[in-house]
Amino acid sequence: MSFADRIVAANELIWSIPLIALCLLAGLYFSLRTGFLQVRHIPDMLSQLKRGEKSENGTSSFQSLMMSLAGRVGMGNIGGVATAIAFGGPGAVFWMWTSAFLGAATSFIECTLGQIYKEKDPDTGEYRGGPAYYFEKAYKHKARGLSLTYGIVFAAVTILAMSFFLPGVQANGMASAMNNAWGVPTWVTAVGLVILLAFIVIGGVKRIAHFAVIVVPTMALLYILIAAVVFFMNFSEIPRVFELIFGSAFGVQPVFGAILGLAVRWGVQRGIYSNEAGQGTGPHAAAAAEVSHPAKQGFAQSFAVYVDTLFVCSATAFIIISTGMFNTFAGETWPSETIHEGHGGLSVDVEPGPGFVQQGLDSVFPGAGPSFIAIVLAFFVFTTIVAYYYMAETNLTYLTRKMKNRLVARGLLRVLQALVLVSVAYGAVTTAGAAWGLGDIGVGSMAWLNIVGILFLQGPALKALKDYREQKKRGLDPQFDPRRLGIENATFWEDRADHHLQATASK
Repeated sequence: MSFADRIVAANELIWSIPLIALCLLAGLYFSLRTGFLQVRHIPDMLSQLKRGEKSENGTSSFQSLMMSLAGRVGMGNIGGVATAIAFGGPGAVFWMWTSAFLGAATSFIECTLGQIYKEKDPDTGEYRGGPAYYFEKAYKHKARGLSLTYGIVFAAVTILAMSFFLPGVQANGMASAMNNAWGVPTWVTAVGLVILLAFIVIGGVKRIAHFAVIVVPTMALLYILIAAVVFFMNFSEIPRVFELIFGSAFGVQPVFGAILGLAVRWGVQRGIYSNEAGQGTGPHAAAAAEVSHPAKQGFAQSFAVYVDTLFVCSATAFIIISTGMFNTFAGETWPSETIHEGHGGLSVDVEPGPGFVQQGLDSVFPGAGPSFIAIVLAFFVFTTIVAYYYMAETNLTYLTRKMKNRLVARGLLRVLQALVLVSVAYGAVTTAGAAWGLGDIGVGSMAWLNIVGILFLQGPALKALKDYREQKKRGLDPQFDPRRLGIENATFWEDRADHHLQATASK
């Protein structure tokens, strides 16, 4: 069996029906347990982004959201949506929306846990946290050996995913888009990307936050605005677009009936790849935020899922479907040429990925579409890889934080930085199929571990949500003391609560 065949086999095993069902059912379960907070607490989401705290050691909620979006908004929002539609039909978009709506509740649980069990990095003073931290601490007092082992396993898998499996997908998409737009050889893109990344990854979380807070909202807003222009230029196609999405999502149209299962699979798989709800990436950025109550950052990160999928991914889907670009792929799974003629009248095959969106925009803005997508994707990809590195570094810090020889720890950090750069260089010049296969393995492996884990550890997050609601009802700005709620091993918050009480008493 060749290496490519092994990748396909591993991907099929990981992204089988059980994981698809786990993602959807866990999201539904958390939605019910939290009273559908993704709807009920939208005002809290927006107010937290506007008024969030910050400090020398932590980022503001808005900066943390931008760090999180830097990891979410990337190749998945453009190339990922394209592959979902190509292989699962337009109905895959509906299942992406579904995974985002339900996943917002999952994201709240995991990101609130990330805040509850965060700690301060002894070397940098910055806040660190994530699944590895809460897996170890949540049941440290009951099953120390098991919880520690689970945390170590998750940290190791995340380091491998974020430094080896996932960066290549981003680099491949960027190199492909630039080659489509300007004929730039993929190796040139690889060299340039590696050089730029080398300057960023050694700067720490504060530099990452400052970089992301400027780049991410600017490029996402610009991309959505362009999609809105396409929306109005193709206004007559709106009913047809939604008819295709909803009709194929449930197999109503005969041509889509045979691929209903593919629509669900590709919609959820690419939805999780894009919005990362349940994957365990969001808690890393959430833990870096300075807030007075963990639930506040849980709300902010839930909103990130909406921004990623309901806004950015929907913009991509509309460009592809309204211009008929999904018909340019002669897929073996469904006869796309019989469904929609498309405005562009394009009959050539286009490999699913950035080319779908580039060709779609080119049919509306002749000569400008490929270049615009190449530029936008370059920024999206760059910030995403930087965010990947931050998460890999956070998990390496988790594994080495108690290591007495700090020189060894710093040496391992340099090895990690080099591995990320090598992965980016390789991903840019390899085939799209190989890059996506590795990326899906990374996402799926993390999702399995994290979702199963938080189903067992949900208690503290639900207690924090209840506590937040009770304090809000009393007209207070919620402050968190884990001891009042019976939450153990949240040492950062215990110390913070003591300092808050002392400061209040001295006034």
